[in-house]
Amino acid sequence: MKTLYIKAIAERLDVKPWQVENCVKLFEDGNTIPFISRYRKEQTGELDDVAVAEIKHWTDVYMEMEKRKEGILSTISELGKLTGELQRQIEECTVSAELEDLYLPYRPKRRTKATAAKEAGLEPLADMMYNVTVSDPSVQAIKFVGPGKAASVDEALSGARDIIAERLSETASVRETLRDIFRTRRIEASVTKAGKTSPEAAKYRAYFDFSRPLAGIPSHNLLAILRAENEGFLKVDIDADAEKCGRKLYYDFCQERRYPAKPLEEQIKEAIDDSYRRLLEPSISNEIIKEAKRKADAESIRVFGENLRQLLLQAPVGQKRTMAIDPGFRNGCKTVCLDENGTLLHHEIIYPHPPQNEKVKSITRISDLVEKYRIEVIAIGNGTASRETEDFVKRVGLPENVKVYTVSEDGASIYSASEVAREEFPDEDVTVRGAVSIGRRLMDPLAELVKIDPKSLGVGQYQHDVDQTLLKEQLDNTVVSCVNAVGVNLNTASPYLLSYVSGIGPALAANIIAYRNEIGGFTSREQLKKVPRLGAKAFEQCAGFLRISGAANPLDNSGVHPESYHIVDRMAKDLGVDTKHLVSNAELCKKIDANKYVEGEVGLPTINDIISELEKPGRDPRESAQEFSFAEDVRSLEDLKRGMQLPGIVTNITNFGAFVDIGLHENGLIHVSKMGQGRAPVDPSKVVKLHQQIVVEVCDVDLDRKRISLRLIKK
Repeated sequence: MKTLYIKAIAERLDVKPWQVENCVKLFEDGNTIPFISRYRKEQTGELDDVAVAEIKHWTDVYMEMEKRKEGILSTISELGKLTGELQRQIEECTVSAELEDLYLPYRPKRRTKATAAKEAGLEPLADMMYNVTVSDPSVQAIKFVGPGKAASVDEALSGARDIIAERLSETASVRETLRDIFRTRRIEASVTKAGKTSPEAAKYRAYFDFSRPLAGIPSHNLLAILRAENEGFLKVDIDADAEKCGRKLYYDFCQERRYPAKPLEEQIKEAIDDSYRRLLEPSISNEIIKEAKRKADAESIRVFGENLRQLLLQAPVGQKRTMAIDPGFRNGCKTVCLDENGTLLHHEIIYPHPPQNEKVKSITRISDLVEKYRIEVIAIGNGTASRETEDFVKRVGLPENVKVYTVSEDGASIYSASEVAREEFPDEDVTVRGAVSIGRRLMDPLAELVKIDPKSLGVGQYQHDVDQTLLKEQLDNTVVSCVNAVGVNLNTASPYLLSYVSGIGPALAANIIAYRNEIGGFTSREQLKKVPRLGAKAFEQCAGFLRISGAANPLDNSGVHPESYHIVDRMAKDLGVDTKHLVSNAELCKKIDANKYVEGEVGLPTINDIISELEKPGRDPRESAQEFSFAEDVRSLEDLKRGMQLPGIVTNITNFGAFVDIGLHENGLIHVSKMGQGRAPVDPSKVVKLHQQIVVEVCDVDLDRKRISLRLIKK
C-alpha cells in the first residue's frame, strides 16, 4: 500500500504509521482481525480488535480509491487532457470528494446548456470573460453572432455565461469553499402538504418546523428527518445564504484574476449567481447532507455494534439441564426440556392461563418434567403472558436449586422459521424451535444468537436507514470479535458458531463437524490438520481460539497458541515441573520472569498473555447469569405513579437514552438527560449495558401514547 494512504489512515485513527503498515502487511499475508489483535501484538503495538478492524476498513477503502484513480487517469488520458500537474494531484489525493472534484470537468455528462453554447462556438468568448481579458464582452460578442452561431449579442453573452457557470461548478476550489460554508450552516426541515394530512406523519411532528446547526445535530435526529423526507412528509434544506455565498465566490474569482471592468463585472456576477443557484447549491447541499448522513450512519452503526457486543456477551448459565417456556394465553405455553448440551428431550403445551385455566394440570406437568429430566434452570420468554407465566411457575413449588430466568424473545420467531432451524429440527414445528431457542439462549447466548441475523435482535437504532454495507461489516466484525474473545469448544460447537472462528468460515466449519463425527471427537488441536482443506494457514488462524476440554495437553483447552507451546514447556522446565503441573497453578505462574522468554518477534505482550492464560486457562470473559424479579404490584400502565422506584432490565441503548423493561408490555425510556448526576452530557452506552439489571424512578406516564419516562437511580 502507498505511503500516503498509510499516513492518511494513521492520522484518521490517531495511531502510528508503522502500526498501520504492519497491519496492512499482516492482512496481505492472509491474517484475520482476531488473530492479529490477539497473537501479533508486537507488530501492532497492542492494538485491540476494534482498532485493527478500523485499519482493515480504511485499507479496503483506499484500495478501492486506487482502482478509481486508475480509471480516472485512463479516461482523462484518452481525452488527451492529462497534464503532469493534474496527474500528480490525482495520485496524491486521499479524500474521495476531492478526487471526484478533480475528475468532474472531464467526466462524461448529459447535454447541458454549456454543451449547446460550446457547439455554437461560444467557448472563446467565455474564455475571454473568464480570464478577464476583455473589458466589455458585448463588443466581442458581436463576432459570435451569425449563421451557425448565436442569433444575437444577448444570446452570445448568455451562452458564454452558461459555459462560465458550468466551469465554476466544476472547479475544485469553488466546491470546497462552499462545502466549508455549508458545513457551518443550519439544517432546516418543514412539513409538506402530505405531512400535514397523513396520520403516519404524526410521529415526525417534532420536525415539522425544525432548525439546528448541521454540525451539532444528533445522529438519531438527522436519520429521522431524512427518513421523513424520504416518505414525503418533510422538505429538508441547508440554510446557506445565497447572496453571501455569491459574494464570496465573486471575491475569490477576482482574487485569482483581477477585478473586471463594470460591463464584464455584471456578466461575471450573473454567471456566478446562475452557477450557484442552478448547479452548485443543489449539488453541494445534497453532498453535505450525504456527508452528515454518513457520520450519522457511522454513529448509529457504532451504537448498534456496541449493543450487539453486549447482547452476545451476556452472562450464560452454562451447561445446565434446562426447561424453556414460550408463554402465551389462548395458544398455551410451549414447553421444552433440554439436556446440558441443549439437545431437545421433550416438548408439550400447557394451558395455565385463560381461557383454558388448566392450572392444576399444568402445575403437575411442570413438577413431573422438572423431576423426570432433572431440570436445573427454567427460561421464560419475555413476550406475551411472560409475567403471568413467571408467577405461575414460581407457585409450582420448585426444588430450591432450580432457578427461574426471564429471557429475551427478540429474533426467536425469525430463527424458528429459518433454514438453520429447519436443519436442526426438521421434524418439529416453529413453536418448538422457538422455545428451544429461548432455552439455549439462557445456556449460552453467544452460541445461539449467532444463528440469527443481528438486525432481528431488536438492539439497533434506525438500522434500516443506515448504509447497509457498513452495517453488515460492523455487525460481522462484532460477531467475529465476540466469538473469538470467548473461544469455542471444538467438540460441542455448532457449525454456525464454528464458522465465525478466525480463519474457518462455513465450508471449513462443515468439514470440521464431519471429521469430528467421523473420529468421535477431537482429543488434540493437532488433529485439526487432518480436516480436509484445513491447511497450515487456516490452522494458524483458528487453533488458538478453539478449546478441547479434557485434552491430553492442557494447553489445548487454553488461549495459548500452539506456536507458543514450546515457550510454556521452557517455563515449566525452568520451574522444575512438567507443563501439566504449571497450567492453572497461579503460585508457580507468579514465579515466571517474563523478560527471560522474550526473543526474536516474541515480546513482552505475548509472554504476559501466555502467563495470564496459564493462571486461568480458557477463562470465560462473561459474567455469571443472575435471577431477576419485576415489582409485584406493577401489572399495567395504570399501576405506575410518579416517584415509584422499580427494578428493570435494559433492553436497548441509543444515543438519546436507554429503553427499560419494567415488567409491562411497554418499555420505559431513560432519556440521556436523566442518566447522569449533573447537566454534563453522557454517553448512554458508557452508563448502562444491555440486559443490565437496574433500578429506575418513574418520572411521567402518558397513558394516551403509552409512554413511560424514567430516571436512572441505581445500577
